[in-house]
Amino acid sequence: MEIRHISWQETIDIRHRVLWPDKPPEFCKAEGDNEALHLGAYVNEELICVASLFFDGEVVRLRKFAALPAYQGQGVGSSVLKAAFKEMKARDVSMFWCDAREAAMGIYRKFGMKPEGERFYKGDIPYFKMAINLAKLP
Repeated sequence: MEIRHISWQETIDIRHRVLWPDKPPEFCKAEGDNEALHLGAYVNEELICVASLFFDGEVVRLRKFAALPAYQGQGVGSSVLKAAFKEMKARDVSMFWCDAREAAMGIYRKFGMKPEGERFYKGDIPYFKMAINLAKLP
């Protein structure tokens, strides 16, 4: 598996297929995509996982993190998050957060992220804000 920087346009297909298959592909574009850093995981030149990092000074928000179903549960997402943490360390990021789908909270917990606040919904999907203060990590 290889993880590399990709364009926001390259993220749309996986975002659409995994996160919002019932919405049009245009729904999958995020505000600020043009300025964000996008990571893609490839196996045999097939894009299988995407993640987008939105920087605001020393704070980074992860958005639109998705792996193709055939590759979920195989460590692909963890590898992409490790690459994201490496990028953030190189940029002296102090805070990392995301709105995590409740069903996916386990992967974020593995990286030391903790839920903040109460469950909330986007449509009928339950979420929690999860965050980690990277400045406190060794």
